[in-house]
Amino acid sequence: MANGSMSTSTKAEAEIRKNIIEARLVDCIVTMPPNLFYNVTIPVCLWFISRKRENRKDKILFIDARKMGTIVTCRLRELPDEEIKEICDTYHNWCDSKYEYEDIQGFCKSADIEEVREHKYILTPGRCVGIEEVEDDGEPFEEKMTRLTGELAEMFAKSHKLEDEIRERLGAIGFEF
Repeated sequence: MANGSMSTSTKAEAEIRKNIIEARLVDCIVTMPPNLFYNVTIPVCLWFISRKRENRKDKILFIDARKMGTIVTCRLRELPDEEIKEICDTYHNWCDSKYEYEDIQGFCKSADIEEVREHKYILTPGRCVGIEEVEDDGEPFEEKMTRLTGELAEMFAKSHKLEDEIRERLGAIGFEF
């Protein structure tokens, strides 16, 4: 479905989503990256709906796969088999208690219905899974910001130089702006 289905606030659609959640039908929500289809570039989400949820009826699994896949062309992204397997294994491990499931910050989380209610029935996985942890590179924040702002200043200077050169060349062939 379109990603709007997870969070639209129009009264009728929000009520449908709330009722599906309260009826304990939503098993899992997976957000996918953009450009997976030839004719549609928008990102989509997968809704797993199930009536057979005895051991997990008060939970919903959220998987954030938006960063997965590799760009093949400027308009197409493909998910490698390993990443598809990672999504599938996560879901199956969560479903079957004989396997070990563990929340992974930035990728997946098993959320209670109460948490979904607190979010006003919005099913966007990013709200639940959070952002992935980034390893500390050891460079102190102040030093990193000084270095990065210095690099940015150099890029701005080059940009201005290139703008001037473009204006000069356009002027030489009779075009001014």
